[in-house]
Amino acid sequence: AGIGKCVAMDLARRNARTILACRSRERGQAAVEEIRAATGNPAVVLRLLDTASLASVRAFTSAVLREESRLDVLVNNAGVTGLPFTITSEGLEQTFATNYLGPFLLTNLLLG
Repeated sequence: AGIGKCVAMDLARRNARTILACRSRERGQAAVEEIRAATGNPAVVLRLLDTASLASVRAFTSAVLREESRLDVLVNNAGVTGLPFTITSEGLEQTFATNYLGPFLLTNLLLG
């Protein structure tokens, strides 16, 4: 939704292979189908990613590096605000993990 979906729509309109990295399979798949229909680009795919989970980030990057021959653009757009103080299963504060640690790890792992 929001900025991320708009960016994905623009990339797909430019005929780019576009990977939507989403926490929710249902919402992500709905966005994929909407973007494919609006752009006519069948190369829009969904991969699950929760930047609050470093394990999820590692699994996502491992799959992307294994499945994709190259990555030209990365748009880090995950973010949360106003959540109650919560510790993730990995012992991290959830907002900090989602907004900073996860995207930092994602970017560094994709750099290779």
